[in-house]
Amino acid sequence: MNAREQKALEIAAKSKIGRKGGKWLVPSQTGNGLRYQVDALVQHCTCPDYETRGQSCKHMFAVEYVIERERSVTQTVSADSTTTTVTETVKLRYKQMWPAYNSAQTNEKAMFLSLLYELCAGVDEPIQTMGRPRLSMADMIFASAFKVYSTVSARRFMTDLKDAFARRYIAKLPCYNSIIGYLEKPELTAYLKQLITQSSLPLKSIETDFAVDASGFSTATYSRWFSAKYGKEMDAHDWIKVHLMCGVKTNVVTSVEISGPSVHDTNMFAPLVNATAKNFDIAEVSADKAYSNKANLTVAENKGIKPYIDFRKNTKPTGKVDVWHRMFHYYQMNREEFYQRYHKRSNVESTFSMIKAKFGGYLRSKTFTAQANEALCKILSHNLCCLIQSAYELGTEATFWEAGLE
Repeated sequence: MNAREQKALEIAAKSKIGRKGGKWLVPSQTGNGLRYQVDALVQHCTCPDYETRGQSCKHMFAVEYVIERERSVTQTVSADSTTTTVTETVKLRYKQMWPAYNSAQTNEKAMFLSLLYELCAGVDEPIQTMGRPRLSMADMIFASAFKVYSTVSARRFMTDLKDAFARRYIAKLPCYNSIIGYLEKPELTAYLKQLITQSSLPLKSIETDFAVDASGFSTATYSRWFSAKYGKEMDAHDWIKVHLMCGVKTNVVTSVEISGPSVHDTNMFAPLVNATAKNFDIAEVSADKAYSNKANLTVAENKGIKPYIDFRKNTKPTGKVDVWHRMFHYYQMNREEFYQRYHKRSNVESTFSMIKAKFGGYLRSKTFTAQANEALCKILSHNLCCLIQSAYELGTEATFWEAGLE
């Protein structure tokens, strides 16, 4: 495989190659927004490389790789004792298990309440030494997570909470202001992280490959500043960053960290991997270029994990033989296999999409502590939905607070 074919493999793996009419539109690898037209039938490309050399360029090779990803179905048609073979190109599609999906969706809310109640039942109540008797921590976690799952305001949520109280999911019916107040408590964060971990453990035997990424959640508060460039005051929504690690099969979140918008993704790789490795047997972990450095590769290798982290465009080999050098050598010599494993990372994008589509990509809370707790409630709700879907599709059974699990 020459240099053009290697670059073509990267284009086919990372870029969106569309089709218009009988020609393919391949984006320029320089990221300048240009798209070159490739005619696969007459073997022609509009890029300067092809016009100069008159031979196959990386864009033409990229189109070939895209076509190869499609499955060819051959049909034989007989007419007047003449056999004609017609080849039809069909895109690979993954079949949806509709009966299982429909059952999971129609029973989700009832199962969600049951699983959330069982999960909260294992919460250790904090010791109170003074003041008025507080509401149960288990009840408030249940109410907060259920409120986020409902996606409505705290006041409109009270109808659902009264129904949950009538079914004995909570011992005492709180006021809507109490739910908002408990989201403001810093100690709630540790409880929610613990429950997220516990909610992922029923899928421990299924998940061995994981992916890491971060995404922003918009808030209701604003930042204002004076722009020297435009000579006026400007404002924009504040946002927080959610860093998480998830399994690539069920999209269950196994560890999570919350930070401000200025915290770099690469700093969160080690905490996420270390937290997941306590309870899961990790075979592979994939991440994008933001996590590409020697320290993160070393963290993975020290735990016996194969890291598939993409390398930056300006990466150059070093003379020292270490984990970075070994993975870069593997990346150069086995580019196609590397990207097949690396692109399991797409599942973490799907995880964020699932969370934001179902529970919203914005946060209602006003303070950072409450925003972090609200985001953690979204992830906890997502995990319980993953357990419900897996119960119908994979036949798994959710059992929480087993001995020996952290």
